[in-house]
Order: sequence, then C-alpha cells, then structure tokens
Amino acid sequence: MSLSSELKETLQTLAQTYETADFLNDDPSRFLRWYSDQADVEAAAFIAAMLSFGSRKQFIPKIQEIFELADAHGGMKRWLTDGNCGGDFRSFAEKSGCGGNYNRKFYRFYSYEDMIDLFERMGGILKKNGTFGECVYSEWHASPEKHLAEVVSGLFSGCAVVPQGKTSANKRIHMYLRWMVRRNSPVDLGLWNWYSPADLILPLDTHVIQESIRLGLIPEKSSATLKTARAVTNSLKEIWQDDPCKGDFALFGLGVDQNKNDE
Repeated sequence: MSLSSELKETLQTLAQTYETADFLNDDPSRFLRWYSDQADVEAAAFIAAMLSFGSRKQFIPKIQEIFELADAHGGMKRWLTDGNCGGDFRSFAEKSGCGGNYNRKFYRFYSYEDMIDLFERMGGILKKNGTFGECVYSEWHASPEKHLAEVVSGLFSGCAVVPQGKTSANKRIHMYLRWMVRRNSPVDLGLWNWYSPADLILPLDTHVIQESIRLGLIPEKSSATLKTARAVTNSLKEIWQDDPCKGDFALFGLGVDQNKNDE
C-alpha cells in the first residue's frame, strides 16, 4: 500500500515525539547504558532483550537482578567468561527460594537452568571472539544472504531463551538488532556500524500490531508473524527508506499511550 501524505506526517511527528531520552525510563532499553565497555554492553543487552516480554513491571526487575549479580562478580563479560556464572546463578536461585529445583521458572516460561544455558553459551562466544558483535559479524560475513536475525538465532540453536522460529516475528531479536544497529538515536546505540539500518525489520509486539491495524498499515486480522513484521517495515520505508525502524517509536509509543488512556 501507499501511505497518504497525512499519515506520513502523523508518523513522522509521532516518531519525533517518542524517540527521546525519556523513552529509556520505562523501557528495557534503559539497560543499554548500564555498562560502558562494548563487550559488556552487547552481551548484557542481549540478555535483557531475551527477557523483554510480558509485563515490564515483572521483567525489568528480573533483568536488574541478573545485572546486579554480574556486577558482584566483576561485570557482565567477566561473570559470563570466568566459568562461575552457572554456579553463581544456582546459588542465587537457592537464595531466591527454588530449593535446589533449578527447573523452577525464573521468569515466565524460562527456568533457572534455561538462563544458565544462555549465560554459558554467551560466555563461550565471548571467550572465543572477545565480543558478541565480533562473532555475529564473522558469521554474517560468511553467510551474507542470511538476515542478521537468522544469524543471531543460529548462534543459540536449541537454547530455550532465544527465539528460533523462521516464520514468527521474533520481536526480541529484532529489538536487540535495533539497539545495536540504528545510529544517531538517543535510545539505540549504533555499535554495529557494519550493518545497514535499512535492512532491519521492525520489532513487532502487541502495541505495534494494534496501531498498525488501526492506521491501516496491515489487514485487521494480522498476527505476529515475520510476514507481518516485513509488511509494516516496508510501509515505514515509504517514510524512512534508510531507517524504517525509526517508525517503531511512533507505533510503539502511540500504542502504549493508547493503552494508558484506556485504563
């Protein structure tokens, strides 16, 4: 579909309204600036992104618990690579009341053991490559026909915490890539300047779907699939050809405010 001039102007105004430093206050992107070293930032942001679903009032404290545990052992990269993150997290689980049952859920679908698997896999990547970004770049450079999201999920094949579906929207991975790739933003970091923001796919969540339907960007019965995410992204390219994920701020921010007004 072709967007009307009025709709383009509306979306541009919304993006400018919501893409500000204030966006960080209640969003998981607040954790992007917890660390300053790039290796810490990339790994920590990935862990934060993988837990960023459901209620922000529930998952933000869970992410913070992990970050504080890592900091007690020298920071995120050091904690993940020193060989002790699994034992440390099991001790944390016991203190949190799991009673030694590490299959008990840490957050929503994911158990303490699922989280340890994620930590240990990321630790292995960091020990081998130095930074997560170096690993992702190497894998993508070897298979440039793959979208970067497919490369990232492939590095964690079989890991319960990392989305693997080839047809689902995989919102958390695309949100992480937005954080790492988009430049000149008060929110996103733009650390991976070797990848083009034009090739990113919109992180498709409930708010974005609802507002995309309401604004006529996608059909009414659209669901959270990769096909839908690509459709919204392509519509936003009519406005931001080189940076379609700027429109994420417009749609997500509007959706959050609409929900507040409905409460």
